[in-house]
Amino acid sequence: MRFKRVLLSALFLLATVSAQASDAILKPFVLASKGTGTVAEKAEQTKSSLTGAGFTVVGNYSPYADAQILIVTSDELKKNAAASEHGGYGAIQRVAVTKVKDEVQVSYTNPVYMAAVYRMKNDLSGTSTALASALGRIEEFGAKGMTAAQARKYHYMVGMEYFDEPSLLAEYPSHEEAVKAVDAKLASNKNGITKVYRVDVPGKKESVFGAAMKGSGDAKAMDDRFIMSEIDFRDLKSTAHLPYEVLVSGNKVYALYARFRIAINYPDLSMMGSNSFMNIMDSPEAIRKALQKTVEN
Repeated sequence: MRFKRVLLSALFLLATVSAQASDAILKPFVLASKGTGTVAEKAEQTKSSLTGAGFTVVGNYSPYADAQILIVTSDELKKNAAASEHGGYGAIQRVAVTKVKDEVQVSYTNPVYMAAVYRMKNDLSGTSTALASALGRIEEFGAKGMTAAQARKYHYMVGMEYFDEPSLLAEYPSHEEAVKAVDAKLASNKNGITKVYRVDVPGKKESVFGAAMKGSGDAKAMDDRFIMSEIDFRDLKSTAHLPYEVLVSGNKVYALYARFRIAINYPDLSMMGSNSFMNIMDSPEAIRKALQKTVEN
């Protein structure tokens, strides 16, 4: 009888802990550190810390002055990507070094949050721990936050895209032809699109590419710097929002539609007013068209 009571108590405690974990509020980014120094120095230190912790740096991107983004992957990230539908989006994490006034901020995408919004099989808590150990962890930021359950079914508002409603950019006869073509087309630096990285998901016909975007004049709406100047206005910078992903899954080429891709990192951004989605209302379609024009068969 006593054993049964102990067992029931243990099960109740486990259920309570699990419920609390599932109710945890997650935010898009993690502030690792902030202090004096230069972006170049901090980026080099950050890269060394990441590689020392078992991460592989697969690309870097400087979208504007005083900002450097390192893209990393790991065995855990790729393994989880292989086990998840369209998991290639989560095969990488982005680490940013940004100078803000007299301080340099080091921040990164929150793996547990990203695992939820990308509907991945595992929550990447191991990756979260590894990044915190390598770089530090002061606080999560970027939004009021949401639970993992909310993030897994997130869309900005009625009528806007979910994770499972991406843009189909192109289709090729085979996966191999699709990967080869997309790699070459992104590397050709046409239409304002530049390849930043490529990661192949092991044991699966899936590859994810990073795409930097620059444009002016009629193409201004798709420009990374322009978009960030409108939406990344808070004291803690969400530089690790960039770059965008292009996913080759099977013989098809996809990109998350920007009304979802931008919103997952800026879910609290107002629809209208200063620093709002209204100021970049042309950007989602401009991004889709530029990517499609670049990778189409």
